[in-house]
Amino acid sequence: MGVGRFVYTPILPAMVAALDLSKAEAGLIASANFIGYLLGALLAASPVIRGSKRGWLVGGLAVSALTTGAMGYVGDLPAFLALRFAGGIASAFVLVFASTLVLDRLAAAGRSSLSSVHFAGVGIGIAVSAAIVSASTTAGTDWRGLWIDSAVAALAALFIAAVLIPGGAEPQARAEPARPGGRGLGALILAYGLFGFGYIITATFIVDLVRGTPNLAPLEPYIWIAVGLAAVPSVAFWNRAAVRIGLPVAFAIACIVEAFGVALSVLWDAPAAVLIGAVLLGGTMMGITALGLLGARRLGARDPRRWLALATAAFGLGQIVGPSFAGYAHDVTGSFLLPSLVAAAALVLAAALQGFVRVPVG
Repeated sequence: MGVGRFVYTPILPAMVAALDLSKAEAGLIASANFIGYLLGALLAASPVIRGSKRGWLVGGLAVSALTTGAMGYVGDLPAFLALRFAGGIASAFVLVFASTLVLDRLAAAGRSSLSSVHFAGVGIGIAVSAAIVSASTTAGTDWRGLWIDSAVAALAALFIAAVLIPGGAEPQARAEPARPGGRGLGALILAYGLFGFGYIITATFIVDLVRGTPNLAPLEPYIWIAVGLAAVPSVAFWNRAAVRIGLPVAFAIACIVEAFGVALSVLWDAPAAVLIGAVLLGGTMMGITALGLLGARRLGARDPRRWLALATAAFGLGQIVGPSFAGYAHDVTGSFLLPSLVAAAALVLAAALQGFVRVPVG
């Protein structure tokens, strides 16, 4: 996930410089990936997909790696859109089937508390792929080589995963008791969509923003690594916070923290400010993702699959709109200030909507 879905962010500045892409075109490429991700998540969760979860996971990892590498062998916008769309579908299959295998196995073993270790993998992948891109750039590799190097890392991870994931019978999670009802499911899903819009603008363009600001340019090799490292413990941290203060309150606080980070990255061009903004983004984006899905699952206890799908759709729509909006807004205004402040406002609204949400404890 960290490579197939997010490596576009650190590679983007090199592509923009070499191909003279407009920010609108760059945002469109990102949106194509998220359209694929949305459709892939809904397809992977549907009863149409049958057979071995392990097989679908390994296949998704393979397609993700291959489409990542293929980006280095094409050079026109339609090909970029097609490959990122296919890569988005593959990334969704990876998330759905990896999570199903891991979480079912943890539930069967009575170790569900270790789920945060699983989700930390996204942050690790972001940090590792950012380090690879940084090292390759320093060695003089062009944008094509950056995609190919990233694909090699993804293929290595595919091999390791294929060896370590057992074959044979797949564990089934134990049936859970019925949960008490809550309220505010619609507000939670709307907030989840606003979060998807609010985080993805900075998550797509922060490295490009850093490269384009002279006094921030020295941060380029490190800024996306900071996002990934901050994401590693975020799910465990925010899950623990939800247990202590309640899921809606934790969701709201995380959104406010992220809104501050998003705004800080464009309101103050000091290196320390942008680095703090990156850490706040990484330290919340995976945590809020987990809290939103957990809340939808609990509130939709009678039909969790349906509501998880709706939450995923809302989140996906936010991600699709965000990069394209930001790219066009940048081309019109000449900066990411306006789209980033709109994103921060969306996150604040997502936090406010938690006042209408009551999630049962459990």
